[in-house]
Amino acid sequence: MNKYISTFYSHYGALTYYKMLKEKGIKAKLMPTPRKISSSCGTCVHYETDINIIDLEEHEIETTYLETEQELKRILKK
Repeated sequence: MNKYISTFYSHYGALTYYKMLKEKGIKAKLMPTPRKISSSCGTCVHYETDINIIDLEEHEIETTYLETEQELKRILKK
């Protein structure tokens, strides 16, 4: 299971993405954006899934990171 962090341009974008993930049965939580990956609104969504996340990127996402034990690797920047 891969872990991701997505940042957003607005709190509304983060909230709607979070709700969509929960409706799909994906484990997700809203949290403050880590300082090292600062975003416009300060809220991010942390989630775990094996689904191709690019298929879910129809939302107000700023950046998506793949979380590993060593780093956060940027995999999508809009």
